[in-house]
Amino acid sequence: MAISSGLNTRRALARATAAALTAALVATGTSAAVAADEPGPTASRPHLDVKPSGTEKFSVTALPGDAQINPLFGVDSAGDLWSYEPDFEGGLDARWNAGYGWQTARAMTQVDQDADGFSDGIWHVTSEGQLYYGPWNNDEHIFIGNGWKIYNQVFSPANVGGAAADDLLARDSSGVLWLYLGYGNGELTQRYRVGSGWNAYTHITGKGDLTGDGKDDIVAKDTSGVLWLYKGTGDYKAPFSSRTRIGGGWNTYNNIVSVGDIDIDGTPDLVARDKNGALYLYKGTGNAAAPYGSRVKIGSGGWNTYRLMF
Repeated sequence: MAISSGLNTRRALARATAAALTAALVATGTSAAVAADEPGPTASRPHLDVKPSGTEKFSVTALPGDAQINPLFGVDSAGDLWSYEPDFEGGLDARWNAGYGWQTARAMTQVDQDADGFSDGIWHVTSEGQLYYGPWNNDEHIFIGNGWKIYNQVFSPANVGGAAADDLLARDSSGVLWLYLGYGNGELTQRYRVGSGWNAYTHITGKGDLTGDGKDDIVAKDTSGVLWLYKGTGDYKAPFSSRTRIGGGWNTYNNIVSVGDIDIDGTPDLVARDKNGALYLYKGTGNAAAPYGSRVKIGSGGWNTYRLMF
């Protein structure tokens, strides 16, 4: 397990509260899921083999159970899905084709349904505003609900509601942010209002605990290029505390995204794409006062080919 003391509390806290929160979710009786399956576009990923011997080889300390370890995916204009696996040296391996048929997808995000530290599939929104859940390596996608065209950002920030499964955040056109709690099978609860004023941000992302307190956090880039941290509370009724400033100058990037832990040190990282198509990695520190280290260039160009990254 990871050496940093705060990182290991994430899984323990999630398991300790999962039973109580699951009971609360069931009591609402408001799952938006619809019992329907429909063939869909394809998406696959291999199992990442992360073992103690591997960490010794690459001089890292974290194993699954800390921050999620996931590939970075990109969807190009042809609708092809490309996967970049962590290379266990702080960068990404060469891309491989992971699927096709995503020309009309409006939003895509990875989700860990069983809290094992790896994503199990994706939630995706179609051009018609339908939400589906698609398990990896399965083209039968589960229909979750209609009406998702009202949202202009949809992503899974990992678990911000306090149970074991990942949740979903969605921002509507008026700037209100909504939280949907995950049941662990692709289905979702009714939505909960997080707050208003989120149209101040061009990008909102996150995939785990940035501060070492065992609760998952998010970051948001505003229109002036300032990046802000919202610390997670673990309470689905008020999942984030007041924002704190990380730093300025982030308008040099036209996309930022977190998929979890890329350098395999137990803390989630941030990937940023600049306007020339170069890709940079900001390694997570576990320190709320300065959650990211200095940037490291991990892609020299060509990343503007992707209209979606997740």
